[in-house]
Amino acid sequence: MVTRVIPVEPFDLVVFGGSGDLARRKILPGLYRRFCDGQITGDSQIIGAARAELSTEEYRAFVSASIDEFSGLSQDDPKLKSAFLEIIDYVPIDAKGEGGWNVLAEKTRQGVVSAFYFSVAPSLFGDIASRLKKFGLADDQARIVVEKPFGHDLKTAQDLNGVLATYFDESQIYRIDHYLGKETVQNLMAVRFGNMLFEPLWNSQYVDHIQITVAETVGVEGRGGYYDQSGAMRDMVQNHLMQLLCLIAMEPPAKFDPDAVRDEKLKVIRALDPVDWHHIVRGQYAAHNDEPGYREAVDDPKSKTESFVALKAHISNWRWAGTPFYLRTGKKMRAQASEIAVVFKDTPHSIFGPEAGNHRNVLAIRLQPNEGMTLDVTIKEPGPGGMRLLDVPLDMSFAEALGGTSVPDAYERLIMDVIRGNQTLFMRGDEVEAAWAWTDPIIDGWTARNDVPKPYDAGSSGPEDSLMLMHRDGRKWRDIRS
Repeated sequence: MVTRVIPVEPFDLVVFGGSGDLARRKILPGLYRRFCDGQITGDSQIIGAARAELSTEEYRAFVSASIDEFSGLSQDDPKLKSAFLEIIDYVPIDAKGEGGWNVLAEKTRQGVVSAFYFSVAPSLFGDIASRLKKFGLADDQARIVVEKPFGHDLKTAQDLNGVLATYFDESQIYRIDHYLGKETVQNLMAVRFGNMLFEPLWNSQYVDHIQITVAETVGVEGRGGYYDQSGAMRDMVQNHLMQLLCLIAMEPPAKFDPDAVRDEKLKVIRALDPVDWHHIVRGQYAAHNDEPGYREAVDDPKSKTESFVALKAHISNWRWAGTPFYLRTGKKMRAQASEIAVVFKDTPHSIFGPEAGNHRNVLAIRLQPNEGMTLDVTIKEPGPGGMRLLDVPLDMSFAEALGGTSVPDAYERLIMDVIRGNQTLFMRGDEVEAAWAWTDPIIDGWTARNDVPKPYDAGSSGPEDSLMLMHRDGRKWRDIRS
């Protein structure tokens, strides 16, 4: 299958934190892949801005090295790479002072889309936003991209929203969550709202429960300082898993329009019931075999920060009343896997008798690895000997089904959406605040009870208590598999 790539209009993209790890690993290699596919043309401009005193040539060498290491392209075209480096520029900048801002203003152009990527700590958002306005870099058509963490709680999120709103309209602010840029996440909306097969069944009458799992095999390597102040609830549940929950549970929007989609997501968050503390499991990975534990990784023998969370949530609306949503995420798990599983109810009556066993349809949406979807259906086991039933998956792996078509990385897609001015896959300010309003009481409850996370072995499926969370309801977690 050949996909048609439509070039975007010429643009100026300024990456604050342009010499940082996110730029090196994700942003710059992603932009290069879009250039190679013809989506970015040579009359666009990408400017790195950071504290480091680099010349443009030195920064281009940095960009070239990041492409070599992280682009993932099997073959490198020297001419394409050289052409891409020609549109790269660099400005040393003082985010809290005056240095470099006039130079940056001179390099940006009038009459083209201007986007400013804040790949920096949230504490610098206000400083950069104010200077963009002060030095005339941002007009009413400018766009800013802000990375998580967007706040540490509801109060800090409100403060950040207030600071950005001082200088930019909500329509100019793109709060990026890379999970929403994944091909499978967007296909979830296509499957739900583009097929008559599923939407009539997408409710509590037919769905027994829904599981959302984001499991990581890595620990907190290199992020211990940040993570120990955050934990899995703030780092993953409040944003990534919340967004997946919204997409799986939301009502059909009137049209595929940014605010129409985000309005429906907001309704889901506001319909979430408070979570009973008996329906939450916190965990912290412990040393196992040669694997160091969480407390060793963050160098704090008394840390009570969770590296694992499992919980049962309910949505109080007509569509989902009575259907539980089970969410879990953790580090140092047995396998890396991100999956949404819609588990349908049993048939109301089995004509095949008790010996046929219990069988259920499950729609599983895999975000990683091997993006795709499977639908478990029940068939007769081949061969003589009576009516024996078994479940088989109708499997659609994107890599196979689309004939090797290259699927853009999430960051690539989202940055191109910024240039096009499409906010559909970006969080709105009221969404962020509503998510914190639901999350904060859970965290406050842990603090009030002096809760200590349950230990679990590195490389396992999490604490035993998380299995009991499901077993008490007569259910079980799906196996975590790479």
